[in-house]
Amino acid sequence: SLSPEQRAAFLLREVFDYPYDQIAAIVATSEDNARQLVARARRHVEQRRPRFEPSREQRERLARRFFAAAQDGDLGALEELLAHDVTLHGGGLPRPLTGRVRVARTLLAGLRAATTRIGGVSLREVTVNGQPGAMVLDASEGLIGVLALDITEGGRIQTVTSVTDPDKLRHLGPLADLGPLGGRGRRGGAERGPAGPPA
Repeated sequence: SLSPEQRAAFLLREVFDYPYDQIAAIVATSEDNARQLVARARRHVEQRRPRFEPSREQRERLARRFFAAAQDGDLGALEELLAHDVTLHGGGLPRPLTGRVRVARTLLAGLRAATTRIGGVSLREVTVNGQPGAMVLDASEGLIGVLALDITEGGRIQTVTSVTDPDKLRHLGPLADLGPLGGRGRRGGAERGPAGPPA
């Protein structure tokens, strides 16, 4: 159901992860048109797929695989679980980040940096706004941040939201002592339970 140009642009982007400027050169069009070709092709493909809502068990299983891959630093496994146009919000980013390669690498780089800086982090799975998520904890179980996942009908992670603002985390428990660069020390907090809306 795709035109030859749509099929070429779609495969180059979705299968081989080519940047749009290279796709434009290959299919002899502008970069803006290459983006439109991929977007139209993606819509056609999605419309022809059977639609279903992942069960809670399926979402939790996917989240466990995601957080295990993140904890292990397994870039390939992490990328496989992300939608091609996944978006990462928050976590100190000046603007949302899109694309599974960039999102996966950014997440792993953030966890590695935290591990180097404070000597180790762990992920504790929780529920955030009805979707799977995890608390990011230091070695003494001080809270560094919360990750929340939005899982699509197709069984891929569409959005990752990272909340690191102390004012939005304090109600979940004691915060990690990140030292002078972190802008916060350990503070007391309510007893830690499932993460509520990160707001």
